[in-house]
Amino acid sequence: MDKNSNSLLIFSVGEQKYALYLSVVERVVRIVEITPLPESPEEVAGVIDLEEQIIPVFDMRKKLNLPARDLNLLDQLIIANTSRRRVALWVENVNDVEVTAEDEIVSGHKILAGMEHIDGVVKLKNSDIALIYNLDRFLHFDDEKKLHKLLDKKKKEKTTKKK
Repeated sequence: MDKNSNSLLIFSVGEQKYALYLSVVERVVRIVEITPLPESPEEVAGVIDLEEQIIPVFDMRKKLNLPARDLNLLDQLIIANTSRRRVALWVENVNDVEVTAEDEIVSGHKILAGMEHIDGVVKLKNSDIALIYNLDRFLHFDDEKKLHKLLDKKKKEKTTKKK
């Protein structure tokens, strides 16, 4: 692969296509039961236990201000890593992996100021447009601190139950 190209995981939420750099994606899994996490930020659907680790699940519909919908057995979770933690993104469909040249990506700042959570926009092979999401800018700092405390509490509860 050319050093000036990017591998992108393409996924859908509603009718819109989004992308993540493949370098932050660990894997994609089928949807599982999500345990609610009281007092969490609104876009956190709850948590899952993946390989003995409690991981927050983000409802991408809420994050993107789309109408809520019930969990569907065809939904998927993208397990990814921010610079601070491992997260799961609840999406409706994972479409493909595409390799895109660096010069085919238009910076989010060039399109509209204030798009901190969008690294760029890319035209896909099927002519759809995808917004490239930046996971490190996904959470606001205050929400991150609150989530960290809640996850620590959940982890301690899990450890206590095992004893």
